[in-house]
Amino acid sequence: MNIESVLNELKRATAEIIDFERIEKLVRKYYESGENYTVKLGLDPTSADVHLGHTVVLQKLAAFQKHGALVQLIIGDFTATIGDPTGKSETRKILSREEIEENAKTYQEQVFKILDPEKTTIYYNSEWLDKLGTRGLTELTMHYNVARMLERDDFEKRYKSGVSISISEFLYPLFQGYDSVALKTDIEFGGTDQKFNMHMGRHLQRVYNVGKEQAIVMVPIIEGLDGVQKMSKSLNNYIGVTDAPNDMFAKILSITDELMWRYYELLSSKSLEDIEKIKSDVESGELHPKLAKENLALEIVERFHSKEDAQSAKEAFDKQFKQNKIPDDIKEFNLEDDIWICKALQEAGLEPSTSQARRDIKQGAVKINQEKVEDEQLKLSKGEYILQVGKRRFAKVIVG
Repeated sequence: MNIESVLNELKRATAEIIDFERIEKLVRKYYESGENYTVKLGLDPTSADVHLGHTVVLQKLAAFQKHGALVQLIIGDFTATIGDPTGKSETRKILSREEIEENAKTYQEQVFKILDPEKTTIYYNSEWLDKLGTRGLTELTMHYNVARMLERDDFEKRYKSGVSISISEFLYPLFQGYDSVALKTDIEFGGTDQKFNMHMGRHLQRVYNVGKEQAIVMVPIIEGLDGVQKMSKSLNNYIGVTDAPNDMFAKILSITDELMWRYYELLSSKSLEDIEKIKSDVESGELHPKLAKENLALEIVERFHSKEDAQSAKEAFDKQFKQNKIPDDIKEFNLEDDIWICKALQEAGLEPSTSQARRDIKQGAVKINQEKVEDEQLKLSKGEYILQVGKRRFAKVIVG
């Protein structure tokens, strides 16, 4: 085994690594003596579905599993009751215990589409955080000061603008860091937005004399379908791992050629050498960029569904877009008479908001019965309509 090539592959699709020397020692030790090491990822079950943005870090974990890592997958059932303040301009909504438990179940079902279950242990951080008690919690808060906490960018902005910060939000990084103490983690993984929280793990491992300081691997935040903002359900620019094969395939085909290479790097299981060859073939004209995009879509749909589903999705896409046909399986909605077109688009699930609907109409992206809509104040009277946004979003609405 060429350790250097292994280490290069493990560096792939990472934004920043802190203490790579420690990672190198752990990997070399595994190949020399067979001794495993632990890698940690915490997921707060704040929503039911995992999207491709989440899978960037999951695939990184899967790569480490091939080279000696045992994954500590933490379902943050305790921390989800607070909500991670990272990147938030206000205190997050508190989830009920029932919502957290339901979301946690779906997370477990979805992550094993990528991770090796034989090399993964699932933990709930309430196991040790519930046991801290008042004395333990007080001791934990003594290991970090308010001034250092307010140096954190999102807290600093909120403090200076007079926006409320709850004490519980100060506790969140401490709790996440304590997870690494409880599990004696060797390496923690997360997005670049988690840097502060993961550093807390190193700090607390030192304070609590764990005997090690975890290395940190940060992965990039992948852009959504718009190619600008991060992939997010709230922005409606995401691809869910539970999306139907046809939807998943069509969404990937909708991305720009430039964004395609970003998705290849962060989402494809192909080697860096293979990706570079594909890119070279596209640049030289030997391979059409649309075919390269189709191959990426086939790979991703097959990963989360099956090879047969991927091929069927391609055939459905070709039928719909090459022959300009409306798909057979579009959803149907009953709407009130004389409804505003923007409201109809929102209620049919084609737009996240009426303001976004207005923007899309102005950009010529909305059609009714395959005719472009130009009047953003249009009202729909009684009848049946096929609404369309872009090339891939359809809905049938029955008005009145």
